[in-house]
Amino acid sequence: MEFEHFGINVPDSTAMANWYVEHCSMRIVRSMDSAPYTHFLADETGRVVIEIYSNPADPIPEHSAQHPLRFHFAFAVPDPTAVKEKLTAAGASVFEEQRFDDGTHLVMMRDPWGVPLQLCKRGTPLISQS
Repeated sequence: MEFEHFGINVPDSTAMANWYVEHCSMRIVRSMDSAPYTHFLADETGRVVIEIYSNPADPIPEHSAQHPLRFHFAFAVPDPTAVKEKLTAAGASVFEEQRFDDGTHLVMMRDPWGVPLQLCKRGTPLISQS
């Protein structure tokens, strides 16, 4: 089985897609210009895809009211501090920052719509690149 995507219902999927493209190096691989304004966004590697849409068929959750441990988007970055500053300037907010003895540095943030996103620099990569 191969993971295809993770989907999330948000209040303004078009604006959110554009923000992730501009500030998180994502690219739109498929989109709809009519309701529910679905956008599939791929990361720089093209192997991870998120689907964002605005579909009133189910109430859109108030993402900012949910703890980031419920779910979050996590991005591997070489310098979490620099990316944190860039995203903060673009309207994101910091929730929590952690450093661990193995060199791991994690920054939990919320995008401008309250959706949790995490910046990760791992002391030991989760998956070996061999």
